[in-house]
Amino acid sequence: MSSMIDLDKVRNIGISAHIDSGKTTLSERILFYTGRIHAIHEVRGKDGVGAKMDSMDLEREKGITIQSAATYCQWKDIQINLIDTPGHVDFTIEVERALRVLDGAILVLCGVAGVQSQSITVDRQMRRYSVPRLAFINKLDRAGANPVRVTEQLREKLKLNAHMVQLPIGLEEKHIGVVDLVEMKAYINTGNDGEVIEVKDIPANMLEDAKKARASLVGAAADFDETVAEKFLMEEEVSPEELRNAVRKGTIALQLVPVFMGSAYKNKGVQPLLDGVTHFLPTPKDVKNEALDQDKNEEKLELKSDPKLPLVMLAFKLEDGRFGQLTYMRIYQGTVTKGDMIFNMANGKKVKVPRLVRMHSDEMQDIETSSAGDIVAMFGVDCASGDTFTDGKVNYTMTSMHVPDAVISLAIAPKEKTSSANFSKGLNKFTKEDPTFRVHRDEESSETIISGMGELHLEVYVERMKREFNCEVITGRPQVAFRETITQKADFVTVHKKQTGGSGQYAKIAGYMEPLPIELGQNYEFLNKVTGGSIPREFIPACDKGFQEQLKKGLLIGFPIVGVRMCVNDGGYHDVDSSEMAFRICAMAAIRENYASAKPVVLEPIMKVEVSGPEEFQGTIMGQINQRRGMIQGSTANEGYSTVESEVPLTEMFGYSTDLRSATQGKGEFTMEFARYAPVPRNVQDEMVKKYQEKRAAEHK
Repeated sequence: MSSMIDLDKVRNIGISAHIDSGKTTLSERILFYTGRIHAIHEVRGKDGVGAKMDSMDLEREKGITIQSAATYCQWKDIQINLIDTPGHVDFTIEVERALRVLDGAILVLCGVAGVQSQSITVDRQMRRYSVPRLAFINKLDRAGANPVRVTEQLREKLKLNAHMVQLPIGLEEKHIGVVDLVEMKAYINTGNDGEVIEVKDIPANMLEDAKKARASLVGAAADFDETVAEKFLMEEEVSPEELRNAVRKGTIALQLVPVFMGSAYKNKGVQPLLDGVTHFLPTPKDVKNEALDQDKNEEKLELKSDPKLPLVMLAFKLEDGRFGQLTYMRIYQGTVTKGDMIFNMANGKKVKVPRLVRMHSDEMQDIETSSAGDIVAMFGVDCASGDTFTDGKVNYTMTSMHVPDAVISLAIAPKEKTSSANFSKGLNKFTKEDPTFRVHRDEESSETIISGMGELHLEVYVERMKREFNCEVITGRPQVAFRETITQKADFVTVHKKQTGGSGQYAKIAGYMEPLPIELGQNYEFLNKVTGGSIPREFIPACDKGFQEQLKKGLLIGFPIVGVRMCVNDGGYHDVDSSEMAFRICAMAAIRENYASAKPVVLEPIMKVEVSGPEEFQGTIMGQINQRRGMIQGSTANEGYSTVESEVPLTEMFGYSTDLRSATQGKGEFTMEFARYAPVPRNVQDEMVKKYQEKRAAEHK
């Protein structure tokens, strides 16, 4: 295989959809028409047996995974990498990576149900990561299908500039194909599996509608192309080629969404959709990809899809294959060849590329080399998902090294002693897959603690532990990651003196502590303003160390102290008795003795909570949020569904999902992500401090 890929002929796309709008069926048809699987032939024989085959049985029979992370197929002369996208917000990091390696996407909608709640979520994610998309209105063979209404919903509900590039020929059981408004031709699928496409003239009874619809499409496209705009104003004929270019520009600029239609289950309209992917979705060169230069304080720089530049690639998905860990990589820049040395930017380790494969048909195809714009898989490369690899010439990472801090933890232990090997195997695998999932051992209580982004996040891993590793676990009460901080400046002069036989200890530090803005993520800063050598230079780092050590455990409730600037501006020392140790102890004492006068407060994580449910429950939903010390930010109502946005302290969110379900007859759902830290109310703080003091007193007895 030649290593040079013509990037104009590559599309990296994903298919996202609300559950049940036909994503799997569509993926399966795409694989069938691109010759990746020959399944529908055998399964839906002429005898009509097995017409109800669903993809899971199909998977079992053929051993193909439609759900695999990146499937490669070829349509005409275009290479398509089809990437599976996870749907859940709780695993933002997974979604982020999948969308990151996509250049474009197909948003699948049900022709009957239209825009549903999950479609809104998926759309929001595509927007967040600026992914251009086509819409495909599926299931036009079903009773009640109405593509015109769904296109309206795309405009109203999702505020997308959606325009039909096709009209359906017949609906429900009469649906036989589509009219292409760019070419002004009718495409009718025939043959057992819709593999034959007949190109015909537009049926006479549809010609008027088609002309109107094309005029409206030309009007929309005119915004993106001067040639089309001029011809539109002069009412001249716009050629298919000109129209196609204009629509492509609008789509890639994220300002236009071409709408396709068909019925994947009835094999209608899938091939024209693939042509649409070719015509309208971006090539790797059309998309701007940025890396962060770790040598320049994460300064952003643009990567070029050029095989000759230094290598940069991102591991976006790990899978346990038959031959060990399979790592999917998207190459952004440069070229990688089997046997090359590559460097993992997350930990600086270098690895040799043992085996390079491309998923092809239901087997893997070994390849010698691959370059920018492509997606490949590697065996034997030990890494975590989200790691960036380079050839060592540059120090770039694709995602910021910043992974959000965990906000909730849970003590967890295997139910049976015998399954402890599986227990640690599971935890190992999960931490590799998901950088927001963390595990540590609490020395004081000698328990295993898992931490993550929310109750649901941890629940899912507990469930996976049971299913994938056959290990039931016992969990403790969830623990919230509180913090402490100070609210005003406090000056200090602290002396540490100890005289025992021989040399004593002496240190004197003067300075102040003051609050830092924590919302900017500033946790600690050390200022050295000592002049005239009142503290010798070599003891300054010891002060810094002592401060940091004391800040690890707050004096109010024993949680870390954040948002503090410690400044040392004067002091004193003794030629014989001063030492690093003395200054460190003195620094710790400076905080302990003056902490109270800096007016400390307890901080708690505040979560952004979005609850949606049928409108009749809106009052109940708001009431529940208020009961949990929540602040309502706003609410919107949409087709009988209302969404309430609020900020609620994490401590108050335990058991919320059960309460919400019972209050909304099981119809309410919510998502939650970390927003910021904020001080807890005074009465709550006093209660917490009291409990902490009692616990300490009990321990000392």
